[in-house]
Amino acid sequence: MVRIDRVITRGGDAGQTSLGDGSRVSKDAARVEAYGDVDEANAAIGLLRLHAHGEEDAMLARIQNDLFDVGADLCVPGAAGDRLRLTDVPALRLEAEVADMNATLPPLTSFILPGGTPAAAHAHLARTIVRRAERRVVTLAALETVNPAVIRYLNRLSDHLFVFSRKVNVVAETPWRPGLNG
Repeated sequence: MVRIDRVITRGGDAGQTSLGDGSRVSKDAARVEAYGDVDEANAAIGLLRLHAHGEEDAMLARIQNDLFDVGADLCVPGAAGDRLRLTDVPALRLEAEVADMNATLPPLTSFILPGGTPAAAHAHLARTIVRRAERRVVTLAALETVNPAVIRYLNRLSDHLFVFSRKVNVVAETPWRPGLNG
């Protein structure tokens, strides 16, 4: 159980923060950038949930919990965080959900412009933030050891959010029309 008694610690006033193993790093360190983008993706999914109901909302709530697990994995470098390491189980769940959602959709014959319904627009925004988080984690992985399950999860999640956007937007999808303005 996590207990947070103090929110204001003043520990970051000089531009440093603590990782999960207690080490101090700059707030713009690659690891902090990576889990910061994961946190931003989680907040974007929170906005998306304003437009979701029932099983869709439950699915997004599970994803938000997964993203906390991803952040926990990323905030502890090295072997100190072995108990917090993400497994492939959440990515496999995403794959199954994508297959279920995709089975009900018409075939994709074009790229899709982000937008449409409020839920779809929020799903697209969350998708692009997840892609940025994935890029940051790949950058981190070039510098330090990163659990490969984290990269797989973020890759699956962006696909999931794309298909989710199609599911909630099927009547308002706008296909890309190359050269339309040219």
